[in-house]
Amino acid sequence: MNQRVHVILNPAADHGQALKHASQIEAVLDREGIRYEMVLTQGSGHALELARQAVGHSLIVAAGGDGTVNEVVNGLMRRSGEDERPELGVIPIGRGNDFAYSLGVPHDVGSACDVLLKGGSHSLDVGLVIGGYYPDGRYFANGIGIGFDTLVGLEAAKATWIPGFLGYLYGALKMLFVYPRAPLVRIEFPRGEHDELLTRSHQISVMNGRRMGGAFYMAPAGRNNDGLLDLCMTNRELSRGKLLAAMMQYLKGSQGRNPAIFGSRAEEIHIRAEEGGLACHADGETVCIEGRELHIRCLPGALRVRRDGGKDEQVKDHEDNEGR
Repeated sequence: MNQRVHVILNPAADHGQALKHASQIEAVLDREGIRYEMVLTQGSGHALELARQAVGHSLIVAAGGDGTVNEVVNGLMRRSGEDERPELGVIPIGRGNDFAYSLGVPHDVGSACDVLLKGGSHSLDVGLVIGGYYPDGRYFANGIGIGFDTLVGLEAAKATWIPGFLGYLYGALKMLFVYPRAPLVRIEFPRGEHDELLTRSHQISVMNGRRMGGAFYMAPAGRNNDGLLDLCMTNRELSRGKLLAAMMQYLKGSQGRNPAIFGSRAEEIHIRAEEGGLACHADGETVCIEGRELHIRCLPGALRVRRDGGKDEQVKDHEDNEGR
């Protein structure tokens, strides 16, 4: 592996536990004779700037959670040209690690380093959402959530004493208790298999990857290299019990059998709130709390990523079992 590697490690990831993995990552890279630099982020937005400004490196590694990956992807995408974008790698030491899951990167740090050293270079689609706090757009690697999903994530982020998926479960149960009314939304597909949908929806996910919240398979047959985004949303106002039942289906990826859940695939999706507001996150990063309109599109093959290609076979197995 004759490359220069730039490791961007977020010490605040995993409730501040990520830093303890730094010596293990260094030991693996030293043992393999890899030329590398490791830089610790110092706050929100720092990983973005580090990825944007790093020069002379062929591989930029995001060592942290999905939020760290999101910042690194945004930094890489903001470089002046595609020829100047290094390959992306990931060492998942965060809370949900959904992006790494879709790549087939193990959560074990040593095994994740093996993927960096031995994995292949693959094409990666990148999503772009325009609206809210980002009128010029925010890139995302895994997916965006609108409505219930975002509110759950905000509550989970407050519960710093609860680890991993349990934090999301806590947030979900709290939001089921509060249960705000679903906004009336208009969904448009400029070049998709559907034209338009007008409905009340508690939860909308637009996925580049497969999973959110560490356990919820919003796009169980999704691929992040097919040039399309996967939409999964409730297509009517639901009772608490029915929304909870839908969440249980998300845990298994079996929501395709539920008539109250609508799915589609498209290169571009526009979402407008006709009544109420849109609470939205991109890879866990807040895009808006009471937004009115979002424009979302897929940028096919915008980056190269170091990954294990075996995950595609798992996706194929799901398609064979569930249908796409």
